[in-house]
Order: sequence, then structure tokens, then C-alpha cells
Amino acid sequence: MKFVDEAQIRIQAGHGGRGAASFRREKFIPFGGPDGGDGGKGADVYLVGTSGINTLADFRYHRSFKGQNGTPGAGQERTGAGGKDLDIPVPIGTVVIDIDTGEQLGDVLQPGDRLLVAKGGKGGWGNVRFKSSTNRTPRKAMPGLPGEQRELRLELRVLADVGLLGLPNAGKSTLIRSVSAAKPKVADYPFTTLYPNLGVVSVGIHRSFVMADIPGLIEGAAEGAGLGIRFLKHLQRTRILLHLVDIAPPDPQADPVRDARSIVRELKKFSPDLAAKERWLVLNKVDLLAPEEAERRCKDIVRRLRWKGPVYRISGLAHRGTEALCQALMNRLEDIRREPQEQPPSQDEVRRSLQW
Repeated sequence: MKFVDEAQIRIQAGHGGRGAASFRREKFIPFGGPDGGDGGKGADVYLVGTSGINTLADFRYHRSFKGQNGTPGAGQERTGAGGKDLDIPVPIGTVVIDIDTGEQLGDVLQPGDRLLVAKGGKGGWGNVRFKSSTNRTPRKAMPGLPGEQRELRLELRVLADVGLLGLPNAGKSTLIRSVSAAKPKVADYPFTTLYPNLGVVSVGIHRSFVMADIPGLIEGAAEGAGLGIRFLKHLQRTRILLHLVDIAPPDPQADPVRDARSIVRELKKFSPDLAAKERWLVLNKVDLLAPEEAERRCKDIVRRLRWKGPVYRISGLAHRGTEALCQALMNRLEDIRREPQEQPPSQDEVRRSLQW
């Protein structure tokens, strides 16, 4: 199945049913008065997080969704039946944006999460609601209110703890194949990876994390060069970025330091927040050089980059250094999870801050 990470859909919540205008008619009760009931409420529309769905491909063919309308009211003050709420299954990690306003309505992060995206219309009042001491025979009833209609853009952002960043052929797919059960395509030409891949990395009993591999970036990606930056949004939920650098590029004119800086520039153009994420330097393919030459080249790259963060020397193909890297990542992720999360202000705090 083709990987699809964006889709546009049109949704229409159900309309409310019309209220009834009727009068009580029984033997020996000639003036029974009004007894028209209200109309039923229209169906709400929800997006529901569903495990087992990995792309938004289904929305390429089915783009319009409509909830049930409420049924009209009836005599004897009977209220019409409400429409059954419409649940639309979406993949975990879907972000929902209103196209007309640009507002982010929310995102679906857990299986079973239900996000209300369109509210059904209220049912119209029956004429029993309009009776009074001065209007004993109201012949007025209200139509139901229309349900909300929206054009939505769905964006799938994969949920991963660690994201891989680097040029095409830096060894990202080889690394994720080496440390997880994921099997992305690997070949000796650039842009082998055409869509994100996820792999679960296990480092012990009940100790694991998710790693994401996205297509490689090249200089000018922000302007659309290569596969562009459309897949960078999949790294926005990650906690740590691994910047893979090939220390032995096949092109003798290539400069790993220059290429690494170009990746950082493209990252900043896309999102300053993403560029500010914790990033580790991973020097890959050390098995292609003699140990002394590999060590000398690694030190030169770190010095020229003026790198102050964690540095790891690995070979994804030969499984050298990958176990130590995964253990360090797991330890760091556990520390991050233990860190207290900033809590949003309470309603009382918000009200106090608004007082002059």
C-alpha cells in the first residue's frame, strides 16, 4: 500500500429534526391543546484513533462523510430520534486542521481517542413549547438547526521516540534494520527510502523505544530539492534526533562537515522548534576505513563541527557500536520520561492573570 501522510476530507454533521405542530384530539376533550414534540438532534462526527491503520490512503477514495439527521417530532409530545454519531477511524498520530480557519482542532494520540470535529444540529421545538396563557393554540414549530460542515486537512505524524536525520545513503535504513525488526529497502543509490519507516528497538525486558527513519535530506530541500521537507513533520513528536554522517562518502569531493551543516540549515528553515530538539551525532560506516584513519576522520569531523553533544561511532552494517548507542538512547529516554512535565495553568490561575 502506498504511504499517504496527508488527506483532505469534507464532513457534514447531521441536521436537527423539525418540531411538530399538532394538537391533542381525544373523545370528550375538545380542546386538548398543543402536543407537538421536538425534533431529534443531528449526529455528531468524531475521528477515532484506530490501531492497525498506518496511512491515510483510505481517504484518497472516500473523502465525504455525513452524519445522520434527527427525525421530526410527533404528536403526544414525542421527541424525534437523534441521529447516531458517526465515528471515522484514523491512524494514531493524526493531526486535524480546519482548512478554512487554519485552526488545529486537535490530534489523535492513543487508540480509542475520540475527537469531535463537527457538532450535530439541535432539533427544532414543537408547538407545545410555545403555549402560554395568551396563546393557547400555537401553530408554530421550529425547523431543526443545521449541523456543522467543515473541510479538514488530516496530517499523519508518526509517533516515535527517536528520529533519524541525514543525507541520502548516510545509512539510516541500514541502522534501523540492524537494531529493530523493520525491513526498509536498502540499496547503493540515493533516495532508496521513499516514505517513513518505524522500528521497535528492544534493549531488554520491558525496555524498548520506537525509531523513525525518514527519506534523506539534501541541500535545498526547503525549496523542494530531492523529496523536499514534507516528511520532516514526522520527526516533530520525537524526543531525540540522531544525525547520521557518512565518514567515508563514495564521492571523494564530498565534505561530510559541509553536508552536515546543510542538513541543519534545512532543519532550521522547516521549524526552529525541531532544530532545537536534542540531537546526537552518529558517525557511521567506520568499518569502511582502517581503524587509525577512521579515528582521525571522526575527530576531524567533531572538531570542525564544534560539536558539544553526544557522539557515537558505529557501523550499522557490521553492527559495531549499535548496541551501546541503543543502550544510551534507552537510558536517556527513561530520564526524559521521569522529568516533570510542565503543567498547563489552571482555570483559576488564568482568571487571576486576567484581573487588572
